[in-house]
Amino acid sequence: MLDPDKKPDTAAPKVSFVSLGCPKALVDSERIVTRLRAEGYELSREHAGSDLVIVNTCGFLDSAKAESLAAIGSALKENGKVIVTGCMGAEPENISAAYPQVLAITGPQQYESVVDAVHKALPPMHDPFLDLVPPEGIKLTPRHYAYLKISEGCDNRCSFCIIPRLRGDLVSRPAGDVMREAEKLVTAGVKELLVISQDTSAYGVDIKYASSQWRGKDLRAKFIDLSAALGELRVWVRLHYVYPYPHVDEVIPLMAERKILPYLDIPFQHAAPDVLKRMKRPAAQEKTLERIARWREICPDLTLRSTFIVGFPGETDADFDYLLQWLEEAALDRVGCFKYEPVRGAAANDLAAAVPDDVKEDRWHRFMQAQQKISTRRLKRKVGTRQQVIIDSAGPTVSKGRSMADAPEIDGAVYVASRRPLRVGEIATVKIERADEYDLHGTAVGF
Repeated sequence: MLDPDKKPDTAAPKVSFVSLGCPKALVDSERIVTRLRAEGYELSREHAGSDLVIVNTCGFLDSAKAESLAAIGSALKENGKVIVTGCMGAEPENISAAYPQVLAITGPQQYESVVDAVHKALPPMHDPFLDLVPPEGIKLTPRHYAYLKISEGCDNRCSFCIIPRLRGDLVSRPAGDVMREAEKLVTAGVKELLVISQDTSAYGVDIKYASSQWRGKDLRAKFIDLSAALGELRVWVRLHYVYPYPHVDEVIPLMAERKILPYLDIPFQHAAPDVLKRMKRPAAQEKTLERIARWREICPDLTLRSTFIVGFPGETDADFDYLLQWLEEAALDRVGCFKYEPVRGAAANDLAAAVPDDVKEDRWHRFMQAQQKISTRRLKRKVGTRQQVIIDSAGPTVSKGRSMADAPEIDGAVYVASRRPLRVGEIATVKIERADEYDLHGTAVGF
């Protein structure tokens, strides 16, 4: 008698995948699932019914570690066979202590180790005539945008960060390899490339800006050269995690010419000199406000997004007041703020007296209230203008998209009314009619 629960011998092995953490970890996940799909594995969104589960963890903050542990526990409960990888895998004892039954634990970027662990637990059944993988690989983002990782690791030693310990020093990809991947993505229909790394503006330093071939010519592995080359692909190119080194000034004219998007994601983290010194932030300098003003002279519609930390050890009332004043003068468009959270092994924990939790909370609220007024003011300037909007989700009469000033997941949205249904991935010209604290509302006037 046949067992109804037994899979036929010809069924492809099925793997469920959980990807946690930042976009850089998402790219790691895409590489793993692309390799597995090429070997004939079937991918599933459901743990139940899969043959095993892979959990790609985040290990930067205690809250992220807790989320990762919860995801592992959930996968074990629903499936029972779990392989763990990612940043938290760099400290495997924390995982094995909580869940000794996991099949394997690997660290970040250890693609071969993850695949080997899958092979051991669930051998592949590859049929090259049936298992076809698109040239651009398997993407975990929507079809119309994709993350493009240009390097791994980081040479900076910010006192609050353990990323170099988890992911190592800077390792830049050859520029030709980056561009070939970008071309494959564009050919597959991607209309927005989000350039990411730990330190995007340091790209190529480790390989002394070595040249490689692309389209029959030499292309240096340098921030400005790569930005210009990506601009030739005629899609939206958005730069993330850009430290404000002096040479960043060179990319602003490309933005003014619309070769790349007029958007810079710069993690300033703070403004008070004493705090920045304790943070050991690279490219922290007193002339930042002057440079921002000069950037906006060259490219008036430049969007600046950043992240900040309040409650850093030793942060005084005067430091925080300085930050608020700087924020008002800088008038950044998009800002995220985090309350300092001690990270085990980070030097910052022992630099100065900890700021009490209630003070952190108060400062966070004051910071967010101040920035909300700035964001509202900046957005209201766009009412009456026409903006290019890429559609992320389509509705019968109102669709949700993003302008050139909005990165997916982290920034605001544009709600677009249209006389005809818009398509996901379509770029429409939208007349902006209304703004609120974070979002814009308008009507499509061109397609």
